[in-house]
Amino acid sequence: MAAFDLSGQVALVTGASGDLGRHFAAVLAEAGAAVALMARRGDIVAAEAEKLRARGLKAASVTGDITLAKGLNAAFAAAENELGPISLLVNNAGVSLTTPSLELPDSDWDQVVDTNLKGAWLAAQEAAKRWVAAKRPGNIINIASILGQRVASQTLPYAVSKAGMIQMTKALSLEWARHNIRVNALAPGYIRTALNDEFFNTEAGAALVKRIPQRRLGTPQDLDGPLLLLAADASRYMTGTVLTVDGGHLNSSL
Repeated sequence: MAAFDLSGQVALVTGASGDLGRHFAAVLAEAGAAVALMARRGDIVAAEAEKLRARGLKAASVTGDITLAKGLNAAFAAAENELGPISLLVNNAGVSLTTPSLELPDSDWDQVVDTNLKGAWLAAQEAAKRWVAAKRPGNIINIASILGQRVASQTLPYAVSKAGMIQMTKALSLEWARHNIRVNALAPGYIRTALNDEFFNTEAGAALVKRIPQRRLGTPQDLDGPLLLLAADASRYMTGTVLTVDGGHLNSSL
């Protein structure tokens, strides 16, 4: 469908060195977008961008840290020099720690909140400044989590940061609608990746899966449809929305 065609769009995906970031970049590129993969690990995103180009897709890599405002300006400029003006930002960069709150060092709090919330804000602001100055529309997808809407034990800074991201999504969507900038959030539940595969093969992990109404973990592919909906013109009348993709977990009392 034409409403889901991303041809002519230029997307920047932060945190593109991780499993989900790489997957999101590939999905957007396959839908027709030119995609800039951004992460602190420039070698990883460079290799991923090369893989996409080898498939005939449009991709570039950018090295940058979203927690540093000055570096963000340079990263966005580098992406636009290669691919053209950015029209879509996917705020995917994030970290998580599992620590009892009574034992949580303030440095760990800062690391998680600075990356997940402050970094997402700085990236959104950088994108919006460019769009407003050029009088161009823009689109931001914040990758939140169901832990921004419910809690889990020993994930305090992560849950707080994702709850903040959801409120930030709503606040920015209200403020920036006048500039024709849309801001929505995608809130995944438990998605199997290389980072959590070992845990979900344990007894505790299996017990968690049993609490998901669909009785299975999500896969990155389960996020493709919601991601493309928010990225494409099909969602042109959606802003301030949080799309939850969790197998029914959020609404379950099991």
